[in-house]
Amino acid sequence: MNGERGCATCAPIVEALQLTIAKQELRIRELEERIAQLSKNSATSSKPPSSDIVKPPKEPSLEGKGGRTKGAQPGHPKHERPPFSPDQIDDVHTYTLEDCPDCGGDLEPSDAAPRVIQQIEIVEVPVLIEEHRGQAYWCKRCQKIHYAPLPPQVERAGLTGPGLTALIGYMKGACHASFSTIRKFLRDVVGVKISRGQLAKIIGKVSDALAGPYEELLRNLPSEATINVDETGHKENGDRFWTWCFRAELYVLFRIDQSRGSGVLIEVLGQEFNGVIGCDYFSAYRKYMKDFDIAVQFCLAHLIRDVKFLITLPDEPTRAYGVRLLDEIRAMFNVIHRREQMQEAAFLEALQARRQKILTVGLEPVAASREAQNMANRFRKHGEAYFRFITTPGVDPTNNVAEQAIRFVVIDRMVTQGTRSEKGRQWCQRIWTVLATCARQGRSAFEFILEAVKAGLAGSPWPSLLPAVSDTGRSPP
Repeated sequence: MNGERGCATCAPIVEALQLTIAKQELRIRELEERIAQLSKNSATSSKPPSSDIVKPPKEPSLEGKGGRTKGAQPGHPKHERPPFSPDQIDDVHTYTLEDCPDCGGDLEPSDAAPRVIQQIEIVEVPVLIEEHRGQAYWCKRCQKIHYAPLPPQVERAGLTGPGLTALIGYMKGACHASFSTIRKFLRDVVGVKISRGQLAKIIGKVSDALAGPYEELLRNLPSEATINVDETGHKENGDRFWTWCFRAELYVLFRIDQSRGSGVLIEVLGQEFNGVIGCDYFSAYRKYMKDFDIAVQFCLAHLIRDVKFLITLPDEPTRAYGVRLLDEIRAMFNVIHRREQMQEAAFLEALQARRQKILTVGLEPVAASREAQNMANRFRKHGEAYFRFITTPGVDPTNNVAEQAIRFVVIDRMVTQGTRSEKGRQWCQRIWTVLATCARQGRSAFEFILEAVKAGLAGSPWPSLLPAVSDTGRSPP
C-alpha cells in the first residue's frame, strides 16, 4: 500500500524530470548547431581567409621527416635573370691590370671572356623639365596680343607630361600608393613638388584615358563563350557597394555597383547571354540562370566547403552524409588530376561515372538535419550545373580563376579604404581592369597606361585591351 502510494507520488516528478531532460537535449542540440554556424571559416564556407578569427591549424612540418625542405629542390632547373643585350647597355667601364696581383710579373691579354657585372642605376635627376612657349604677337589692326598656339597634347597635359602622368597613375593603381606617398616620392626622389589637388587632377586624366579600352571590354563581354564571375564588398563614404569581377579567357573586367543582385548580370551580360558562367552558389546567379535560361557551372570548390560544414554538425546522419559526399567529390578531383595520364575517352568516361556517383549520394534521402536536406535539394534542383565542365570545353570545374583575379581588389580595399565618389569608382574599375588584363596577357601595365595617356592627350585612337585588336587602336569615346 505504501509502495503504491510512493510510486504515485514519484510519477509526476519523474515525468517532469523527463520533460526537463528532453527540453535540455533539444536546447543542447540547438546550441551545438549554433556553435557550428558561428564556427564557419574559409575551409567550411565561402568566407574569405581574412575573416577567420582563429586560423585553422597548419599541417605539421615535414622537414626532417623525408618531406620537402625549404628553398630550391634537387633536380629543378636553375632560374637566372638573362643578361642585358648590347643594345640595352648605355655605358661600358673596362678595368685593366698593369702587372700580376700575385707575383708582380708581366701580363699579356688572354682569350678568356672578361668578368662582367651588369649594374642598373637611376640617373641623378630622373626628370626632364621642358618649357613650351607660345610667342606673343601684336596686331595693329585688332589692337590686341595674339599667342602662337601650343600643341594640343601639351595644353591637355598641363604640369606633367605623359610619362610622369602615367607613372603617377601606375603608382596610385598598381602600387596602392596614397596621394601623400606619391607626393613624398616626387619630392624626395624626383625633386618635384606637386599638391594633392594636382595629383587628383592627374589621376582624373589617366582615368579618362582608360575609359575607351574599358568600355570596349564591357561591350565585348556578352560575346564570350565562358566567363567566371565573383563579387566582393566595396566601401564608399560608409555606404556598401560591390565590386564585380568578370574574367574572360584573355581579359578581366571589374565593375563597382550598389547592387549585388542579378540586375548587374543583366546589365553587363544581357538577357540573351549564350555562354557559360562559372560562379559560386550565390542567389543572384541562380536567379539569372532561372529567369533567362543561362548555362552555369557552379563551383565545385565552394561545394566542398559547404559539404565540409555538414561534417562539423552534431547530427550523426548529417555527418555521415557529408563524409560520403565529400569522398565522392574528392574521387572526382582525383580523376581530374590524372587527366594527362589518361586517354580522352577514358577520362570522360571516368568523369561521367564519378558525376553519377556524386548525384546518387547527394540525392539519397537522409533522415538528417535541415542543412543536409538543403544540400539534397540543391542537388535536386541544380545538380547538373555542377558538372557542365564535363561536356563543355574550356569550362573550369571551380571558380578559382575569378577569386584569384579579385584578390588584388581585396588588397587594394584594405589599403585605400574604398572610394569617395563616382569618379573614384570609375578610376578603380578602369585601372583594376587594365592591371588584371595586362597581367593575364603578359603585357606591361605601365606601358599600356603610358600609351593610353599619350593617345588621350593627343586625341588619337586609344589602345585596345582586346588581344585581337591590341595593335590597331580605336577612336576616342
